[in-house]
Amino acid sequence: MAFTSSMKWVLTLLLLAAALVLPKIFLIDDHADGPAATGEQNKSLPVSVRVVQPQPLQDAIRTTGTLLANEEVELRSEITGKVTGIYFKEGSPVKKGDLLVKINDADLQAQMQKLQFQKELAEDREFRLREQLAADLTSQEQYDIALNTLNGLKADIEVLQTQITRTEIRAPFDGFVGLKYISDGSYLSPAIKVASLLNIHPIKIEFSIPEKYAGEVRTGNKISFTVQGSNGNYSGNIYAIEPKIDPVTRTLQVRALSPNPQRTLFPGAFADVQLIISEIPDALLIPTEAVIPELNGKKVFLFRQGRAAAVPVETGIRTPEEIQIVQGIAAGDTVITSGILQLRQGLPVEVAGE
Repeated sequence: MAFTSSMKWVLTLLLLAAALVLPKIFLIDDHADGPAATGEQNKSLPVSVRVVQPQPLQDAIRTTGTLLANEEVELRSEITGKVTGIYFKEGSPVKKGDLLVKINDADLQAQMQKLQFQKELAEDREFRLREQLAADLTSQEQYDIALNTLNGLKADIEVLQTQITRTEIRAPFDGFVGLKYISDGSYLSPAIKVASLLNIHPIKIEFSIPEKYAGEVRTGNKISFTVQGSNGNYSGNIYAIEPKIDPVTRTLQVRALSPNPQRTLFPGAFADVQLIISEIPDALLIPTEAVIPELNGKKVFLFRQGRAAAVPVETGIRTPEEIQIVQGIAAGDTVITSGILQLRQGLPVEVAGE
């Protein structure tokens, strides 16, 4: 089909119109895209920040333990016999050496009296023979026999005195006597428990730590602990460490002492223990979520002149909510703590609320 002259003329006009309109359309699009894009690039991201300040930090291990008496013993008799006297009250304090229980020793006392009479006679005989020996009125043999008899009686008296001592139960140390299990007139034997004697000031705390910390614990290390039924926080110091690791639990057993002057802590109680390995007076701490792990380390973003600046860091001790920064930032730096996933180097940021 051949184009007529009129059709060619119409086509020419359409091409000219298109040539005039299209550049204007592209120009409008360029102006529309340019300002919007520029506005988005200059828009600041609102973030939360923290100004880093030195603060004290404790490197601590948390574990559980049990309270023990400083000294504890079950009072029992060394011999059998009838109880003739009980000289303590249940739950009362006693001093070292106090007489607590007396067992019948009438037969031993009678034997002691007999030996005392014999000793007096032997002393008189030894004295007379010594005078006679000095005056050459008796033989050395006679004097030696008298002296040997006297010494034998003295030894018998010491043995008997030891037996009499065993009829008495005395406090081996200062403490508190527990509940008694005998009465006056009871027939006592070594198998029968009389009572318990405990010294609970100071009180011991026994606990175990994982073997990986064995090289870090030392005598003198501080601990803090709490017990059920008390809102107080107590402190103490390690005084003894087991010289071997338990092969079953792979833990190291440790004991500490804590003052207990008011006797508010009782042996057998369960304790939540925090072992303080070291104390850092000027640690730099930031929220844990502010640290970004990377393939070759870790980094944080700092707020610098309205922009985010990425800084590589090295971390130290971690607490439940914070982490120590040992290298990479300094006191006074402003760390960005929110919007971490949206941050990049040089991104404009503003402190939320300002």
